[in-house]
Amino acid sequence: MATLEKQVMVVGIDDSEPSTYALEWTLDHFFAPHVGFNSIFKLVVVHAKSSPTSAIALAGPAAAEALPFVESDLKKMAARVIEKAKEICISKSVEDVIFEVVEGDARNVLCEAVDRHHASMLVVGSHGYGAIKRAVLGSVSDYCAHHAHCTVMIVKRPKIKH
Repeated sequence: MATLEKQVMVVGIDDSEPSTYALEWTLDHFFAPHVGFNSIFKLVVVHAKSSPTSAIALAGPAAAEALPFVESDLKKMAARVIEKAKEICISKSVEDVIFEVVEGDARNVLCEAVDRHHASMLVVGSHGYGAIKRAVLGSVSDYCAHHAHCTVMIVKRPKIKH
């Protein structure tokens, strides 16, 4: 019997709680062994690391001196994000995972990862911003839903009823 090539699922992560929830939800519903079958997906976890120049763009001419320190901090933050994602995957017995850190804007990084890996699905978390905040900050999930060349699943944490 021929083995089917697994489809690729890209999960975008950052250092936010909605991102962590989206990864956990995805693992629970598509990958965890208790689901009772081998997943049809290969998992690629992608973190978009800000470039040091974009992180200090507003600081002016004196910013050049801070560049190495900012770069170091961004690398440490990216390492923490990936380490946390690895721990979550291990805790759910999901081990066949590719982890990537790519410098750039999350919107572009995730859409490019979809193309690079020929992904059939992209998963992102939702910060739940209102229309004004989304317009000002820009929504990664909105952008990806319109520009990624695959199905985009936006995972939202259920609202807690009081």
